[in-house]
Amino acid sequence: MTSRPRIPEAASQLALPWIIRLRYGMVLGQIATAVIVNFALKIDLPLFWLVLGPALIGCSNALLSARTRDSETPHKTPTSTLVAWTFVLDTLCLTGVLMLTGGPTNPFSLLYLVQITLSATILTKGQTWLLGGLSILCFGLLFWIYRPLAVLQMHHQEEATNLHLFGMWVGFAVATFLVAAFSAKISELLREREESLLCIQEELAKKDRLASLATLAAGAAHELNTPLGTIAVVAKELERYATRMIHDAALAEDSRLIRTEVERCREILWRMSVSGAEPAAQAPEQVAIRDLLDGVLTDVPERSRLQVQLGEPLPALTIPRRPVEQALVALIRNAFEASDTESEVRLTITHARDFVQFAVIDYGKGMSPEILRRIGEPFFTTKQPGKGMGLGTFLVRTLSEQLGGRLIFESSPSQGTTAVLELPATRKLEAAYAHD
Repeated sequence: MTSRPRIPEAASQLALPWIIRLRYGMVLGQIATAVIVNFALKIDLPLFWLVLGPALIGCSNALLSARTRDSETPHKTPTSTLVAWTFVLDTLCLTGVLMLTGGPTNPFSLLYLVQITLSATILTKGQTWLLGGLSILCFGLLFWIYRPLAVLQMHHQEEATNLHLFGMWVGFAVATFLVAAFSAKISELLREREESLLCIQEELAKKDRLASLATLAAGAAHELNTPLGTIAVVAKELERYATRMIHDAALAEDSRLIRTEVERCREILWRMSVSGAEPAAQAPEQVAIRDLLDGVLTDVPERSRLQVQLGEPLPALTIPRRPVEQALVALIRNAFEASDTESEVRLTITHARDFVQFAVIDYGKGMSPEILRRIGEPFFTTKQPGKGMGLGTFLVRTLSEQLGGRLIFESSPSQGTTAVLELPATRKLEAAYAHD
C-alpha cells in the first residue's frame, strides 16, 4: 500500500521542470493570441482582464521554479499534490479567459484536454477524475456565463463561419502538439528512470552474489586449513619413511610433490581468507604489460601450448595487479580445457582507442548461441561434474566491470572461442577509482 503513491510522486518530480516550461509557453501563447486577435483581426477584447489569468499563472510558475531549485530540502506538500493544484489553477484560468472571449464558441476550449491528459500521465487516478470533473463543470458554465463575440457565431455570416472553423483547427493543432510533446517527454523520462532502477537492481544483485561468494570462500578457507595441515604432516612422514627406511626415490619425490601442492593450496586459501581480501591487497598499481604477462605465465599450466602475441606500443596500466593476473589465468585455463590436449591457445594483447584488449583464443568445439547467452552467469558451467563450479568467468566479468571494462565472448560451434578482456587505459582507470 505504501509503494503505490510513490509512482505519481516520482513522475511528478520528473515532470515538474517540464510543466513549468509548458506553463510559460501557455502564458506567452495566450498573450500573443489576445494581442493578434485584438489588433490584427480588429476584434475588440478586454485585454486588461485577459492578462490577469496569464499573470496569475506566471506568478505561480515563479513559486514552482523556486521549488525545483530547492529540490533537496524536504517539503510538507508532496510534489504530486502541488502539480494537481497547479492543473486546477490552469483550468480555472483557462475558464476565465474563455468566458471573456466567446465562451463555448471559442475554439480554444479544446485546451481543457491538455491538463486532463497530462494528469492521466503523471497523477493518480483519483486526481485525474477530479480534474476531469472540474473541467466538465467549467466547460458547462461557459454556456451560461460568457462574453459573446459576434465573429465566432457560426449562424451569422459566412466570414464568421470561416474564422470559427479556422480557429477550431488551430486550437486542435495546439492541443495535439502540447499533449503529444509533453506526454512523450514524460514517458521518456519515466522509461529512463525505470531503466536506471533496473541497472541499480542488477548491480545490487551482483554485489549480493559477490558477498555470498566471499562468505563461502572465507568459510571454505577456514575449514580446509585443518585437512591440508594433516596432509602436509602425513606427506612429510611419508617422505622421511621413503628416504630413511626403504630408500624409494620415486616415493620420496611424490611425497615432496604432495607437500608442494599443499603449500600452493594454502596460499590460495590465504587469498580467499578475510585477511587476504583486505582493500589494501586490491589496491591499484601501475604495471607494465610485460610485467603483468610475466606474472600470468608463472601461473599458467602447460606453458608450451600458449602462444603470446604483443601489439605495439602497449601502455602501462593502473590496475589491481593480482586479481587481473588471476582473471587472465582463469581465461587461459578455460581455453586449455576447451581445446584438445595438443592444440595451441593464443593470447594477443593490443591497444585500441582508450582500451587494452587481452584476447584468449582457442580452437576447440566452441559454444552454441544458447550457452553463449548464459556464459558468465554464476554457477553455470559446461564442464563435467567436479571439474568446475561455474564461478571463474563470473568473477572475471565482475572484475572487468568494476574496472570500467568488459568481458566479451565470440564463439560458434566447431569454430572455437575468443574471450576478450577489455580494460580501460591508465588515465580512465585512475578516474574510475577516484569515484569509488
